[in-house]
Amino acid sequence: MAKLMVLTLLGLAMTHLKDYQSSYQKRLTAFREVEPVDLPNCNLVKGIETGSEDLEILPNGLALISSGLKFPGIKSFDPDKPGKILLMDLNEEDPEVLELRISGSKFNTSSFNPHGISTFTDEDNTVYLLVVNHPDAKSTVELFKFQKEEKSLLHLKTIRHKLLASLNDIVAVGPEHFYATNDHYFVDHYLKSWEVYLGLSWSYVVYYSPNEVKVVADGFDFANGINISPDGKYVYISELLAHKIHVYEKHANWTLTSLKKSLAFNTLVDNISVDPVTGDLWIGCHPNGMRIFFYDPEHIPGSEVIQIQNILTEEPKVTVVYAENGTVLQGSSVASVYKGKLLIGTVFHKALYCKP
Repeated sequence: MAKLMVLTLLGLAMTHLKDYQSSYQKRLTAFREVEPVDLPNCNLVKGIETGSEDLEILPNGLALISSGLKFPGIKSFDPDKPGKILLMDLNEEDPEVLELRISGSKFNTSSFNPHGISTFTDEDNTVYLLVVNHPDAKSTVELFKFQKEEKSLLHLKTIRHKLLASLNDIVAVGPEHFYATNDHYFVDHYLKSWEVYLGLSWSYVVYYSPNEVKVVADGFDFANGINISPDGKYVYISELLAHKIHVYEKHANWTLTSLKKSLAFNTLVDNISVDPVTGDLWIGCHPNGMRIFFYDPEHIPGSEVIQIQNILTEEPKVTVVYAENGTVLQGSSVASVYKGKLLIGTVFHKALYCKP
């Protein structure tokens, strides 16, 4: 009888593990093949070889790009070099990238590991850059002043907090005010892996200011990209492993309530860029997420870019603008536009620049 009980329990356990495995593969779109969607006049950006995970295009056409991310379980083509912030002028006919020099005696550039970034411009036209950083596998937010003439960044402050535990992306609403996504609840890498495998929807979004820090949205299966509408009324959040973009209403006390809408996709949605003119959302996506988390040079991850128009209406228009199987661009994570030009970044690979 005891042996039968053990075998029964073992059988149930194996069934549950198979169910989890099936769910895991579905959430990672493990078996999806890419249907190519080409764009004309596209070229790889000279000088980007180890990632362009996130980017911000300023109103004057200057693009700030985070490069060199080292993230647990994700491929890195140069794991021994620190990350960097790159500058690209989209007003140039054939723009190249320049690494921005970082100054500030208290900032350790040797452990710089930039992830999501966001900018804020004050009334004096001073541009602040906020960067999610992972020094020694931890999470901080680094505050910089962008010095255009000097082509450099002045480090002003390192921000730490217990609620900023497993940061992914950030959107600035002031020099020291922001919303940020925590892609995991657990900090320990082993527990993170099980959190993702079991589909524990425990990751969350935090509002941070020097006077108040609070969780404003939770229950996400790997909260990833985050951005805000041009009028500041809505916050957009990408839920990577649920393949969804959520729209939340932002209130005067900085809380996010009244979930307005959720859109579902057949791809892993990463960073969100918002066109400041039209309000369109541009999403860097992973059509086969399994290949991102388990890199195999024989089965490289593809790239995909989605445009969402009129997201607040009853029938938003969703368009796959670009898609390919990785032979050109591996692991697209972000896409943004400037005067009809499209810049596509990747987690660990190159960047693609497309002209109209």
